[in-house]
Amino acid sequence: MDFLASPEFWLALGQIIIIDILLGGDNAVVIALACRKLPPAQRTKGIIWGTAGAIVLRVILIAFAMTLLALPFLKFVGALLLVWIGVKLLAPDEDGHGDVQGSDKLLAAIKTIIVADLVMSVDNVIAIAGAAQNAGDHSFLLVVLGLLISIPIIVWGSQLVIKLMERFPLIITLGGMLLGWIAGGMLVTDPALANPDKWQWMLKMPVDSVTGEVTNVVKYGASVAGALLVLLTGKFILARRASAGSAPAGH
Repeated sequence: MDFLASPEFWLALGQIIIIDILLGGDNAVVIALACRKLPPAQRTKGIIWGTAGAIVLRVILIAFAMTLLALPFLKFVGALLLVWIGVKLLAPDEDGHGDVQGSDKLLAAIKTIIVADLVMSVDNVIAIAGAAQNAGDHSFLLVVLGLLISIPIIVWGSQLVIKLMERFPLIITLGGMLLGWIAGGMLVTDPALANPDKWQWMLKMPVDSVTGEVTNVVKYGASVAGALLVLLTGKFILARRASAGSAPAGH
């Protein structure tokens, strides 16, 4: 227990909590989007279980962070998955209304939260793992403690976002676009696209000659493209449903 008296331990813990809170804004939006259509009685369950599942998977992901991030096409697949989730949130399936489907909807919301958080965490875990390394042997304990402390903040934040969504529906659209933004930036930083020395049969992104990373122009351009892709695809699906619903019977 000597590590509890170490300033490095508490400094690293503080850094991890701050990182979790700052990055928790994305998670709060995803949680709120996924749970917004649940009945109020199930909404809290969806938020708590979805967050808990996401936290457990994030701890596992952090344990293997450096190895996972070096795998080619992981971010690529993750980005496509995020775009799909963003579109589904903008244009949710209309099937299965009614109380009978309540439990299914709850499980679907929890699954959406866990999958989206897992994909979005691919980049975020590096910051947390880097902060934890400063504490030496107790780095994994730090990660778990930091996440546990940040859970109530993320849960409370998502409940606040749900209330704002009910008052301002535009937030739902912006939330879906946020997932597209993250997906675009994630896709172009995949090692298969960003590493000029390996997988040379792949199309390569322009990299900064100093940092060796994908240029900001490319990264932000891809983020904007991802956000617009989610928005336009969601609007297209909703427009098709509206036109199909207004078509005369028998056509």
